[in-house]
Amino acid sequence: MSQNDVEMIKRIYASFNARDIDAVLAVLSDDVAWANGMDGGHVHGREAVREYWTRQWAVISPHVEPVAFEETPDGAIAVEVIQSVFDLDGRPLEGQAHGLKDKTVTHIFRMEGDKIVRFDIQHAL
Repeated sequence: MSQNDVEMIKRIYASFNARDIDAVLAVLSDDVAWANGMDGGHVHGREAVREYWTRQWAVISPHVEPVAFEETPDGAIAVEVIQSVFDLDGRPLEGQAHGLKDKTVTHIFRMEGDKIVRFDIQHAL
């Protein structure tokens, strides 16, 4: 795991939290497979990620804070993340119907060169 990869992933989280979609999309491969934390499965391609986040941000306001980075045995980067989810007025959510909620999760990033080709979410057991 290179320090450049860690720094890029930190920038991705900062850009996501700032709702700067284009900054994140710039480091994704054209055919990225991105985990859909709301509905399950994956979305494929940059524009599908844009549509997913646009839809997500229309109903909730998530914030993700990376707290630890580790290289997995197969060379991916695992990031322990504190995920907080708020309503559009910034209040903690109550009684939500989707799968997003406050919790600690692990995000798995798979890289090829300087692009992210796959993103997965590993939930704590």
